[in-house]
Amino acid sequence: MEEAEKEQMRAAAPPMFSNADLRRLIAPLVVEQGLTFLVGVADSMMVSYAGEAAMSGVSLVDMYAMLMQTVMAAIGSGGAVVVSQYIGHGDQKKANLAASQLMMLAGLISTVLMVFTLAGHRGILHLFYPRVEEDVMQAAMRYLWITAFSFPFLGIYNSAAALFRSMGMTKRTMQVSLLMNVINIVGNAIGIFVLHAGVAGVAVPTLISRMVAGIVMSRMAFSEKNKIFINWREILHWNSEYVKRVLHIAVPNGIENGLFSLGRMLVTSVVSLFGTSQIAASAAALSVGTIAIIVCSANNLAIVTVVGQCVGAGEYDQAAYYMKKILKISFVGVLIMTVVMEFALPLILGMYDLTPEAYHYATILVTIHNVGACFIHPFSFNMANGLRATGDARFTMLVGMVSMIFFRVGAAVFFGILLNFQVMGVWFAMLCDWAARSTAFLWRFKSGKWREYRAI
Repeated sequence: MEEAEKEQMRAAAPPMFSNADLRRLIAPLVVEQGLTFLVGVADSMMVSYAGEAAMSGVSLVDMYAMLMQTVMAAIGSGGAVVVSQYIGHGDQKKANLAASQLMMLAGLISTVLMVFTLAGHRGILHLFYPRVEEDVMQAAMRYLWITAFSFPFLGIYNSAAALFRSMGMTKRTMQVSLLMNVINIVGNAIGIFVLHAGVAGVAVPTLISRMVAGIVMSRMAFSEKNKIFINWREILHWNSEYVKRVLHIAVPNGIENGLFSLGRMLVTSVVSLFGTSQIAASAAALSVGTIAIIVCSANNLAIVTVVGQCVGAGEYDQAAYYMKKILKISFVGVLIMTVVMEFALPLILGMYDLTPEAYHYATILVTIHNVGACFIHPFSFNMANGLRATGDARFTMLVGMVSMIFFRVGAAVFFGILLNFQVMGVWFAMLCDWAARSTAFLWRFKSGKWREYRAI
């Protein structure tokens, strides 16, 4: 932002977030995201020692699990926008009521997702991955069946964590994330290297860690010492007005992110046509590549709190200022992490038990991901969450749907199958998707249309 714009903002109202406030908000989220990604890398490393079939099976399920998680995360994000705007507006009573209704929705929807998955896990996997090898399919079915029981706990954890982020209490979410990830990583080590339980050795610790995190985080959310808290009376009472407010953001967000994850599943089904080595390479690259975007992923969460509170207070100029500031932080973070990763990549990938062919492909895929992330990833995701936090969720949904159909999936088929670039073509299509989304979101931001929206 130009100096004149900063002066105009200061003249209108005192800044809602100082640099110290942003550090306190973002730093724990970076640690939290870093822990999540590092555990993901450790998971894929350890399961690789159970064989490429096991690693490939888990990676296929991870795509479906991500689809389920995006639906649950959409509910949490919708609630976070509404609660953040009520906090910015200074209405604690309505914020508490919205928070309680959010927890009710999270519990109901995540339980439905669990039942659906348990009932249809075989059909789901055969539908999306009809041509994978039998040992890969067996590993995938075993992993999906066990981890599906964790969905209700994960849904509750996500929504409770979203409430604490809305209050700016990200240190709490970091602490619970640390607990969850320690349980997961220690359990994985025992399951794989001590019990030699294969896929089950990774799945059961995932279930246990999510159960613990969901219980701990929900108990913390009941504390009346918090700025915003939940209570049983409001959780057990259906309030249509507040449910609609949450769903007004959550439904477009869920459709957008759900279709985005569905697109990733379809893309993974394309990758599955290219053999076990390329599936394993793609799985390893997905885990390792996410390290480069840790700061950006943390800011995906932080921007909802910051922009939501600004819009709730009617400070749209401040919302614009902080969106730009958070984007700059993300770009710097991605650049630093990419440089570090390029030097450390042989060491990181060397920790995987990959065949030479899978190692070769994984190196190329991580490089493709990280170079693209340096230029466009924050625009594609931070900007989307910033617009969504204002209440402009329908536009982000439409952009996400169109981009997924034509670029994430369509370009993957074109480059991967028709041009026979195989897995590298699929990952190039991912960059095309990011570029299309970034272009649309930047145009929307500059147009100022988002200033016409508000969730409360």
